[in-house]
Amino acid sequence: MSLKKPVKKLNAETARKIAAGEVIDRPNAIVRELLDNAVDSGADTITLEVNGGGVDKIRVVDNGSGMTKEDLETCAHPHCTSKIETDTDLLNLSTLGFRGEALASIAAVSRLSIISAGWKMRASITEDHILEPFAETNGTIVQSEGLFENFPARRQFLKRPASEGLLCKNTFIEKCLPRPDIAFRLVMDGETKLDLPKDVTLTQRFVRAMNFRENEKLFYEISSRDAASKWSVKIILGDPGVNRTNKKDIFIFVNGRRIQEYSLVQAVEYGGQGFFPNGTYPVAAVFVEMDPHEVDFNIHPAKKEARFSDISSLHHGISTCVRNFYKNHTIAGLASNALKRNDGFDSKSEETAKQKALFDKLFEAPVSSSKSGAFVPPSSAPVSSVIETKTSENYKGTYRIPTHETEKEKFNDSSSFSGSVSRNFSDTKTKLEMFTAKVSTGTLGTKSSPTSISSSTQAVKPTASLAEAALDTAPEKEEISDFKFLGCTLGTFLVAEKNGSLFIIDQHAAHERMLFNRIMNEKPTKISLIIPYILETEDEDENNYLESIKDQMKECGFEIEKAGKNTWEVNTTPDRWEGTEKDLHEAILSKRLEPNEIIRSIAAMTACRAAVMDGHILDDITAAKIAEEALKLEDPHCPHGRPVYTELSREKLFMLVKRT
Repeated sequence: MSLKKPVKKLNAETARKIAAGEVIDRPNAIVRELLDNAVDSGADTITLEVNGGGVDKIRVVDNGSGMTKEDLETCAHPHCTSKIETDTDLLNLSTLGFRGEALASIAAVSRLSIISAGWKMRASITEDHILEPFAETNGTIVQSEGLFENFPARRQFLKRPASEGLLCKNTFIEKCLPRPDIAFRLVMDGETKLDLPKDVTLTQRFVRAMNFRENEKLFYEISSRDAASKWSVKIILGDPGVNRTNKKDIFIFVNGRRIQEYSLVQAVEYGGQGFFPNGTYPVAAVFVEMDPHEVDFNIHPAKKEARFSDISSLHHGISTCVRNFYKNHTIAGLASNALKRNDGFDSKSEETAKQKALFDKLFEAPVSSSKSGAFVPPSSAPVSSVIETKTSENYKGTYRIPTHETEKEKFNDSSSFSGSVSRNFSDTKTKLEMFTAKVSTGTLGTKSSPTSISSSTQAVKPTASLAEAALDTAPEKEEISDFKFLGCTLGTFLVAEKNGSLFIIDQHAAHERMLFNRIMNEKPTKISLIIPYILETEDEDENNYLESIKDQMKECGFEIEKAGKNTWEVNTTPDRWEGTEKDLHEAILSKRLEPNEIIRSIAAMTACRAAVMDGHILDDITAAKIAEEALKLEDPHCPHGRPVYTELSREKLFMLVKRT
């Protein structure tokens, strides 16, 4: 209490302005609240009109259920709502709006009018629910005019109309993304900016609303769900070639509401690690549907944040789903490109047409996730069949998996498909049959046979011997007759010719990927700690999480056991682990990285340090061997996501020199 002035109760007008300021801080907040109400009304057509950046006028027209005269008489009073009745209803919310603050707050800082059911209601800081007859309308028309006219201190801090209008547009897009079943139209200062039809796919709504420069065909929809039915998720992901230098184009929606949730953005980022060059991020929209009892939106005045009862399983499910998609998409893309490079195909051959259809389907089909991170096609199914497979105890994934019914042959995994296609049709056919068999048996993209690497159980240290070992003990590949090494250039690149194309290979990225593959194929060696690491957990959720990953941690070289109520001991680590106790705590409990991801990070760092560097001069034999092996890589990206090589076809070169 102040010593100079006594405590006094504020008058009603001042109190309303203060309360309104928590909900309506600028024009786009009005857009947010009115669009929420329009969606809740059951409308399938919604139009937003914005004039003067939303300061002059905001108008929302919908064809929903409308409001009665009785509703209009009370709707703009504080905490008047039709969506909840008791405080327990806050635990089971199924609507976007619920607290009854929006209309009262808008009326406190602007001139509000609502038209519905043959009546027009006006409310503001000077008018209190004045009703008058009006022409019958279908649905509801809500209009706000003169924002902050009675609050000049707030109005002077608004941005210029163009900037405020852009914020209104962004809010409009956020509201229309999760509802492709509703038609949305945005009109700004009399000009239609967006006109989005209803009954489209989530992918179509996302790409068209965001107006991306990339083609719609570069975006895919994948899905996953929790076996206990606590949540399900649909994710729109851009091709690895669709990337951004920031995370602004990663959207998180929970039960139709966009929220700011760092951990779920992080899950998308982790899932894409290794498929995007350093400093770039995927373009994604995550749509989560979950039991309302598992999430609380009533923690932020503008409902921009949420609290989850258990976010760890959702985080894990999203990151696994994203990782599986990019892994399988990369493999499918390589196979498709290998097929398209072949010049000797007989396009009229029935068998060729079948094989081409197989690759096209594999390239185009979206792939969902499993908790184990494995690509698990069924042994026999029709092309493009949709199969819902229980891949683990906790997760289910929807797969669209092409298979070839006539292909039953299995073969040793050490002779994996290299992505090359011979000019001879019979050779090509044999390779395609091998690749098809790998799809059918579920071995596509798995690691090389253990017999192809050293049987020594000792870890390989990041020294020159590691670089030599990666080349000397690489799995044997069939000889490619048309490979031709041309030489080194600029101290960094290797130039080679193969399959009628010119390849420019980054020697560091290529060597780094080879070393990384070798390290990941070796069983890690454990080192016993004289003084165990201590992991302190904060709650039972973290204890349950550590218990659930204990076996995975052991496989990766980390042996952990519970030593107290909220204490865990780490007794061994992999020999390549160079972090501290704090680093391990952050990776496992703060970032919730999977044990395999920790090992992957170690392997990537080790391979990067051991690989030949920019400017390192190679002899011709070593350079040729790196170049040849680089073109056989199943995944031609370094562990950090950079491409190993650039391919220039004969046609592309002709186009570059303007030759026809």
